[in-house]
Amino acid sequence: MSVKVGMVSLGCSKNQVDAERLLAQIEKGGYEICTDASQCDVVIINTCGFIEDAKRESIETILEFAQLKTGGALRALVVTGCLAERYREQVAAEIPEADVVLGIGCNADILGAIERALHGEKTVAFGEKEALSLEGERVLANEPYFAYLKVAEGCDNRCSYCAIPLIRGPFRSRPMENIVAEAQRLAACGVTELNVVAQDTTRYGEDLYGRLALPELLEKLCRLDGVRWVRMLYCYPDRITDRLLDVMAREEKIVKYMDIPIQHVNGRILSLMNRRGDAGSLTALMEKIRARVPGVVLRTTLITGFPTETQGEFEELCEFVQRVRFERLGCFAYSAEEDTPAALMDGQLDEEEKRRRAQIIMEQQYGVMEGFNRSQIGRRLTVAVEGREGRLWYGRSYMDAPDIDSRVYFSGHGPYSPGDYIEVEIDGVEGYDLKGKALNK
Repeated sequence: MSVKVGMVSLGCSKNQVDAERLLAQIEKGGYEICTDASQCDVVIINTCGFIEDAKRESIETILEFAQLKTGGALRALVVTGCLAERYREQVAAEIPEADVVLGIGCNADILGAIERALHGEKTVAFGEKEALSLEGERVLANEPYFAYLKVAEGCDNRCSYCAIPLIRGPFRSRPMENIVAEAQRLAACGVTELNVVAQDTTRYGEDLYGRLALPELLEKLCRLDGVRWVRMLYCYPDRITDRLLDVMAREEKIVKYMDIPIQHVNGRILSLMNRRGDAGSLTALMEKIRARVPGVVLRTTLITGFPTETQGEFEELCEFVQRVRFERLGCFAYSAEEDTPAALMDGQLDEEEKRRRAQIIMEQQYGVMEGFNRSQIGRRLTVAVEGREGRLWYGRSYMDAPDIDSRVYFSGHGPYSPGDYIEVEIDGVEGYDLKGKALNK
């Protein structure tokens, strides 16, 4: 009787890619991949440790499966990912139900660790962060028509609020030929949408080739048969070059969507964050992108309540959001993370005020989004079908990245399958989502 192994992967798309490589190792090792936790012999929790809310979710998920193990419904519980890497022996000590705690540098030992756990032996192991392999086969954890393509690991930006360099180590790019080969394999398996990701995607190639090589990589990805959409996520504003924008505007397969986490716009706050720029330079950048890439959809992420942020500086951020009018925007209350410079700064704001400010930003953004969505009425959009709810189908347009953005709901005779690309005429708005009618079968 085969041993069934399940996985819960939390956090970002980069972490999901690691999880998919773990699943491929597990499947190759002869274990059966199982999606029903109640039927699993072994469950792996691939954790996130980025901010307080993410850590809490990871811990709650571990404890939920620890109860299953205590009740005899589970033979082994494995903890991997960023929380395990960041808190190491603390995780093992405080959650004794975990049979395996692996840091990211020991992901290659997943088969041995599971085998030992099934024989009653506990494994707590951590290696060098750079030992995490960026190559290898994957078992996609999402619908098979899209995939995240991780082009680099780690980060050298050293933003003062961010623990990623502590968890993931220095920035290191993958060789371009390896990335293109992986993309070819994914396309051969039916993947039509590639979402290019890294902690700082726009830095790709600087360490390997001595230049920002993302434009060249994108051109190669656009040449692959079977690939229909190529999307860029996590672009650092200082490294958005004219060449990158030219490639984006020219290549039809690159969706006109750019995710640029700017975090704030006040010059003093950005300096404290160890980031560059101010409201003027960031406004100019967004204007340039929109001018050079017609129809582009811009997404950003902001942080409110950074230490010493004054009411005036917060209001400057609000004014910027209203003026620039990002088509997509997320906002987080600042989280003071251990061992980061920002956590030691004077002038920490109380949690309620930080969250109040984030809520104000999101309320403003709702108005911006509503206006933008209404401007789409009458437009025809290509929609990648994802599924059906009741009598309506739903999917994503080029304006929507997987898992984080809005949907397009539409009526149509069908039948449609996930991964079909359908032309939809937009005729209405519902909250953050668009509604329409399919124009083709």
